[in-house]
Amino acid sequence: MGGMIRPRFLVFAACLLALGGADLRAASPPAVHGEAAILVDVRSGRVLYNKNSRAPRAVASTQKLLTALIVAESGNLWEMVTIKPSDTTAAPTKLYLKAGQKYSRFELLQALLVRSANDVACALARDNAGSVEAFAAKMNSRAKQLGANASHFVNPNGLPAESQHSTARDMAIIARNAYAHPVLRRIVATKSFEFHFADGRVRELVNTNRVLRTFPFCTGMKTGYTNAAGHCLVSSGQNNGRDVIAVVLGSNKKHVYDDSQKLLEWGLRL
Repeated sequence: MGGMIRPRFLVFAACLLALGGADLRAASPPAVHGEAAILVDVRSGRVLYNKNSRAPRAVASTQKLLTALIVAESGNLWEMVTIKPSDTTAAPTKLYLKAGQKYSRFELLQALLVRSANDVACALARDNAGSVEAFAAKMNSRAKQLGANASHFVNPNGLPAESQHSTARDMAIIARNAYAHPVLRRIVATKSFEFHFADGRVRELVNTNRVLRTFPFCTGMKTGYTNAAGHCLVSSGQNNGRDVIAVVLGSNKKHVYDDSQKLLEWGLRL
C-alpha cells in the first residue's frame, strides 16, 4: 500500500507481525455494513481488512483530510486569511463566515476538521491556490504523489460533483499521511473547541466524530455524509504502540460509527 512510511517503523512493524499476527488472524473480523471498507496498520501500511476497497465512489467530507494535508504542508499556519464573498456560498454545513473577516489558517483548519464546515474548505482552498478549481488540481496531483491513483477531486469539501470520486483504499492512504502530520494529528483528535468569530461571537464546535467522543482508544479522524456517498467515516485508533486507521464508506447512520469502532477494536486487538 502506498503513502508515507517512516523507515523506523519497518522493524517495529515486522516485530508486531511476528509476535502478534496469529492472534489477529484467530479472531474473525467484524461484519461491516458499509459498501466499502478497509483497515490498515499505520506503521507498516499492511492491510488488515478489506471490503470493496478499490471500488470508486463518492466519499463526501472525508476528502477534507486531503484538503487539510495540502494546507498544513504549505505551512505558515498562523498567517491570516481574509474571507472573500466566493468563500461563503458553500452549503449546507457552514460556519457562516462573512466577507472581510480574518482568521488564521490554523483556526480554519480546526473548524474544517472538527466541524466540517464547507465555507471554511472553500476559504482555505482559495487562499492556498487562488481558486477552488486550482486547488482541486493540487488535490489530484498530491493524491497521485501519495499513491492514491484511483481518485479524482473537483472541490475541497466533498460536496457532490460530476466525476469526483475516491476509494476506501485511497482514503486510507491519504489518512495515513495526514496522521503522520503532527498538527493534523492533534486537530483530528480534538473533541471540541471554542471558535472565536471576528465579530466577537464565540461558538463551541463539537467534533462530528461520535467514535472519537465515546471510544477512549480513538484518536480521530473525519466524518462525511451526502446522499450520494451515504455515511462515511475515516477513524484512527491507538493502543499499546499499535496504530490503525479504518475507512468505512457508503454506510448508514445506524451502522457507520458502530462498524468503525468494531474495526478499530479488532485491529487494536482489544
